[in-house]
Amino acid sequence: MSETNLKKTPLTSWHASHGARMVEYAGYEMPVQYEGVLAEHAIVREKVGLFDITHMGEIYISGPGARDWISGLITNSLKKSVPGKVVYNAMCQKDGGVLDDMLVYCLEEERWLVVCNAANHDKIVGWLEANLPRAGVTMDDQTDSIAMIAVQGPVARQLVEQLDTLEGRAGDIEALDFYTAFTHEGPGGEWLVSRTGYTGEHGYELYLPYADALACWEELLAKGEKFGVAPIGLAARDTLRFEVCYCLYGHELGEDITPLEAGISWAVKMKKKGGFIGLDALLAQRETGVPRQIVCLELDGKGIARQDARVLVDGTDVGYVTSGTFSPTLKKALAMALVKKELPQGELVVDVRGRHIPCHTVAFPFLSARTKGDPMAERSLS
Repeated sequence: MSETNLKKTPLTSWHASHGARMVEYAGYEMPVQYEGVLAEHAIVREKVGLFDITHMGEIYISGPGARDWISGLITNSLKKSVPGKVVYNAMCQKDGGVLDDMLVYCLEEERWLVVCNAANHDKIVGWLEANLPRAGVTMDDQTDSIAMIAVQGPVARQLVEQLDTLEGRAGDIEALDFYTAFTHEGPGGEWLVSRTGYTGEHGYELYLPYADALACWEELLAKGEKFGVAPIGLAARDTLRFEVCYCLYGHELGEDITPLEAGISWAVKMKKKGGFIGLDALLAQRETGVPRQIVCLELDGKGIARQDARVLVDGTDVGYVTSGTFSPTLKKALAMALVKKELPQGELVVDVRGRHIPCHTVAFPFLSARTKGDPMAERSLS
């Protein structure tokens, strides 16, 4: 896609004019880094950073029967969802492969929000439309009108509380548990303040109309100066989620990987009423035994094991790296890999462009997340 055809967020011009290196991502022109990955990563771990994640997809579902219809398309349960509750999910095809992982918000009993990954937006909209009931449920894709700003880091709450638009809501912000949210009337329309994020740090995601995005962004930067706030690019967002072993679609998740293989079985409710698309395949896989699993690796030699690098035991191919990088926090070369469930005994190595680098498995996760109540961080890969 040429640069002239790339989609822009309400903050694209700001990023470009403030020194960001811009790249194409999921059809958008997005900032990959500003000061540099290591510095930006540290800011989020130690202080607070801002992310423009407007490229994410927002699809509103409403009408009688919306809850049951959505439930039939996702792996997790919405039984306990009340207004303000957020549920992490996978959406599967019939063979159990993952179409996308997503957040599902209960805004009202008959009004829901599905937030999907940018690269899968068109696919998920098509899947929803193909499975839409003939009557009773409607969907409204607001991706091109809803901006998203993530505020992540140890002092994220103190910063969000200072927004003029959220004056008087400090108590509500402080009271939010992980995976909860509330709506608020902003200058340009409805805002959604969500206690969510994908960095492993305390944080919030703000959903707001395009018209409010730039003013909000600049206010957060101005009022966050005393906290050491900085804009953060996509590169550091990836290293942050990697250290706490959060799955990323296209890496640990995909149409050829089931949620059981990816280690998110906690988000798969096999016994929920009505079932879901892909249930039969996942039941069968559980019955016969999951053939592959995600493991955490630490490299013992120099080099970085990037995605798709093969993992070998005594020269036998046992799987491949799904994500790998140098951990800015732990100062080690680490990787997640999808390998055979039962690894044979022998020398474990990763093949990096023909060079075999010794490695060993380590406990999950590499770095403990500070997001209490996040099952993604608390799950076990064993």
